[in-house]
Amino acid sequence: MNITFYGAVREVTGSMHLLTTEHDRILLDCGMFQGRRKETREKNAVIPFDPRILTNVVLSHAHIDHSGRLPLLTKHDFAGRIICTRATAAACEYLLLDSAHIQESDADYLNYKTVRSALQMMETSMKAKKGSKKGTDQLIKILKKNGSKPDVETVNELINKYHLEGVSPLYTVADAQEALSFFDGYPYRHPVSIGQEMTCTLYDAGHILGSAFALIRVRDNGRNFTIGFTGDMGRFDKPIIKDPTLNFDEQDREVDLLIMESTYGDRLHEPVVDLKPRLKQVLVDTYDRGGTILIPSFAFGRTQELLYVLHELYNENEVPRFPVYVDSPLATKITRVFAEHPEVYDQETHQAFLQQGENPFQFDQVNFVGSVQESMALNRDETPHIVVSASGMCEAGRILHHLRYKIHNSKNTILIVGYMAQHTLGRRILEQGEEYEKSGRKGKAPLLRFMNKEYPLKARVVKLGGFSAHADKDEMRRFLQESNLKVKRIALVHGEEDQTLAFADDLRKNGFAVVVPRKGETLNV
Repeated sequence: MNITFYGAVREVTGSMHLLTTEHDRILLDCGMFQGRRKETREKNAVIPFDPRILTNVVLSHAHIDHSGRLPLLTKHDFAGRIICTRATAAACEYLLLDSAHIQESDADYLNYKTVRSALQMMETSMKAKKGSKKGTDQLIKILKKNGSKPDVETVNELINKYHLEGVSPLYTVADAQEALSFFDGYPYRHPVSIGQEMTCTLYDAGHILGSAFALIRVRDNGRNFTIGFTGDMGRFDKPIIKDPTLNFDEQDREVDLLIMESTYGDRLHEPVVDLKPRLKQVLVDTYDRGGTILIPSFAFGRTQELLYVLHELYNENEVPRFPVYVDSPLATKITRVFAEHPEVYDQETHQAFLQQGENPFQFDQVNFVGSVQESMALNRDETPHIVVSASGMCEAGRILHHLRYKIHNSKNTILIVGYMAQHTLGRRILEQGEEYEKSGRKGKAPLLRFMNKEYPLKARVVKLGGFSAHADKDEMRRFLQESNLKVKRIALVHGEEDQTLAFADDLRKNGFAVVVPRKGETLNV
């Protein structure tokens, strides 16, 4: 039996690992790479094996960097089941359809740019209208419906007519819809047969709603093995969902190999108890400046946690009552999924809200923005308010438009509450914003390029690490030391190389046997 590591190896995104036994091949996660569009598009388009060889997939949770390539599997004749928790299956119904819509929209836009560029070159070469603005305007009018969205039919016709290199989506909405039929959701601590003499039991990972540790018991070549897979591990004492499992059932405790995340392998988060006071301070400071708070946030998990804490602060009369706008249709849908799964809430949430008959995510000041028109109207609103919007790493979505209108004003605050991958706009905002703050905001503000233009980063940039849904190095070590698992060997994945290697050294000093695989490497168990 062996494990081959295909993604989230010495990097964070694209989680994918293949467990091979004498009789079966089980895929652990099938995530999408995130980052620069061109680079990630090329990486995401390749499945490094024939999906038809797979028996089943075990999915740790619904985040796109763990689930986002599942429609590619089913599109290419995968015939097994996707094993996950019931809450994960419910969340993926929205997340995968949203991802597919983004794939289609991206392809349409790139094809539009290709055709527009080709027509402009033809116009110039023919010296027709000499590339005048009038000529360009006419081209855009031809290629766009109502002057806004690309006319897909016309664009595709011109690609074929002029033999241009068009772009196809990784998968379509129809592909994603088909993938959903393969999902098979189960409760925690319910052993499921996933192969010949192979069972999988899911335990609460405490990361997001429905996230799971997978303990896979295998009999292979006359021997018994247990493989553990943490997926993403949550923090302890966070609101809403329960803490990561420490007490595992007896039959799952002897683990031959634990595939473990290491996102924050060399970092400590702000204490959870400091989360509310720190957020309170940001709200008060920004309100006193008369500014707006922009919060790039993942639609799934982070948005709901923000609403929970804001609801508490408002109930306690601790902060000015900013209007709160959740400007993400996906986040609105996912918030409904949270409301449908109170069985995974922790005791704190029951005591704070449910026992009083309150929805943790609904209060008088919160508004869920639906239409594009409502979203655009917020850009003109100069009164103090809070906007929570996707994407979490500022690579796409409505947050870009809010940044375009608010980033240049020093009264405003950009509040970073989650992980920002390398090469993303969110990472650039964080790093350059922190550097500017350290300098005392002296000299010219750093320039950030997005949406084909440069903008001065004059807004305040504040990071609140307490909101992270990932365990830090002490919390990951606590899991290993305080759980009743007996782990023989650990393979560290899902972390940038420096974080993973640092955590490996830390674990070795604490007596654990650790390996750090490379992409494509196969490890015998």
